Amino acid sequence: MPVLNRIASYAGEMKGWRHHLHMNPELEFDCHETAAFIVARLREIGVDEIHEGIATSGIVALIDGQRPGPVIGLRADMDALPVEEQTGAEHASQRPGKMHACGHDGHVTMLLGAAKYLAETRNFAGRVALIFQPAEEEGGGGEVMVKEGVMDRFGISRVFGIHNAPNLPLGHFQTTLGPLMASVDTAYVKVTGKGGHGATPHDCTDPVVAIVAMVQAIQTIVPRNVYALDEAVISVTMIHTGSASNIIPEDGTFAATIRAFRPDVRDLLKKRFFEIVEGTAAAFGVRAEIDYDWGYPATINVAQEAQFAADVAREVSGAEAVNEYANREMGSEDFSYMLEARPGAYLFLGIGPGAGLHHPAYDFNDEAAPYGASFFARLVERAQPL
Repeated sequence: MPVLNRIASYAGEMKGWRHHLHMNPELEFDCHETAAFIVARLREIGVDEIHEGIATSGIVALIDGQRPGPVIGLRADMDALPVEEQTGAEHASQRPGKMHACGHDGHVTMLLGAAKYLAETRNFAGRVALIFQPAEEEGGGGEVMVKEGVMDRFGISRVFGIHNAPNLPLGHFQTTLGPLMASVDTAYVKVTGKGGHGATPHDCTDPVVAIVAMVQAIQTIVPRNVYALDEAVISVTMIHTGSASNIIPEDGTFAATIRAFRPDVRDLLKKRFFEIVEGTAAAFGVRAEIDYDWGYPATINVAQEAQFAADVAREVSGAEAVNEYANREMGSEDFSYMLEARPGAYLFLGIGPGAGLHHPAYDFNDEAAPYGASFFARLVERAQPL
């Protein structure tokens, strides 16, 4: 079965929703105008309940089926990124320094499209909980919504989400039957020595050479401490120090992103990071201050739910367009908190060729919206049949 005909019939309306959202991006938890637009559409659609102000600007809307049954959660993130848009599109961002560079405007549109269909047909038992979440990019809105009790409050028994994937063929789905995306932690290190003239380093305690030694040693953690088949990444992404070629600075800083799938590997990476930075600081006679930000956990699908979701995706896009054995990815996603709270799965939906996620030239492909909306709608009908 291809894209649902009813959903295909209002693809133009979905495109209009998406363009409005794209033109009016908001960041982190400050998604109040986005939420107001979503609520207005939900009221037009005719959902049964709308609950606002969750995690500041998040929404949970409920649609009742034709008879009692469980509650299935469907999630879409709705925040944008602090990026200056370079698409040149007529619907480009009207807010300088902000844009939907990750396609969350498309995610919202797909969930609204599914909501419109489900509210019209109600060809399912139980209830659907539509979760519109702020602050995925920064702030962990998924964790906040879980901590504010959305799973228990609305009786959600399992939860699903999708993310668009540029350069995966249009309408293709992929996922894994287990760990899909990595945890992410961030380390900020400040190294303080004693500055002075570059001509007299013996009178100084140079933080630059200490930082260089730390960064080199940190690169040995994964290949020399982590089992080769347990994927992990540590990337030092920033080093800042110095002001002139003839001055040894007083201090310097560097930062690293640290990613893994297994909790024990994640703990090991942190332990070795501290040991290397603190040990190197002692060896070079400098002081090191580490701010270690424990971030999103790994996104781990429940195998049975991921297989079920893949089977539903085949009904929408065809057998050859779905791969549930795709490679896991080192990116991260705060849908992980929802999967820690309830069984479920997360999938990627191809939107065809184009600029990658978080790129200033990225734009969601409106042709992908009917696929995502059909997947969500059919997922409900299959999960909770009459």
